[in-house]
Amino acid sequence: MPDDLPPDLQPDVLLGAYAQGVFPMDNEAGELRWFRPHMRGLLPLDDRFHVGKNLRKRVRQQRFDVTTDRDFAAVMHACADEREMWISDRMIAAYVRLHEFGFAHSVEVWQNGEVVGGLYGVAVGGAFCGESMFTRATDASKVALVYLVDTLRRQGFRLLDTQWVTDHLAQFGAYEVEADRYEQLLADALTIRPDWPQTLAYPDLSVPLSA
Repeated sequence: MPDDLPPDLQPDVLLGAYAQGVFPMDNEAGELRWFRPHMRGLLPLDDRFHVGKNLRKRVRQQRFDVTTDRDFAAVMHACADEREMWISDRMIAAYVRLHEFGFAHSVEVWQNGEVVGGLYGVAVGGAFCGESMFTRATDASKVALVYLVDTLRRQGFRLLDTQWVTDHLAQFGAYEVEADRYEQLLADALTIRPDWPQTLAYPDLSVPLSA
């Protein structure tokens, strides 16, 4: 229940922070820290989003079943298991509550009835703030990301925030903007509130993605 969460992790506080370009993490000492990176990582939602040939083939093979919001908590726990020490039990409880309120979403990748990859994040207006991803099968998290980007495009989202740019995300075309520019883009995205679909369509690979 929300009343069981610390004041800083109540849903209204978290959503207010995201709307201002700020996000929380727990450290190993159990201290809640708030971040506003000077350089913010973004993934493009246009043809700059890079999907390599091997990944395109993997998506077309449809060896995975891909869903959204079927098991949000499982995705968070799996992300925590992959050395994400900042995803503490109280963070999981806080984001599960955001999910129950319709603001946090997951993409699950299934194989043989088991979740083998996925990601989750927070939707504020037309911005999706990606939090973490995990994989237990080759390319599973990458497939989840392709489905996410396709979904954001279809629903009219304007911003995909990755917090920072990692080598993993750079291969998809992730780039950095200064915090002030990010907040301008965020303000624009907050003027809309796209719906989140109950099911995910097969990605439209005819959209001119970088090859």
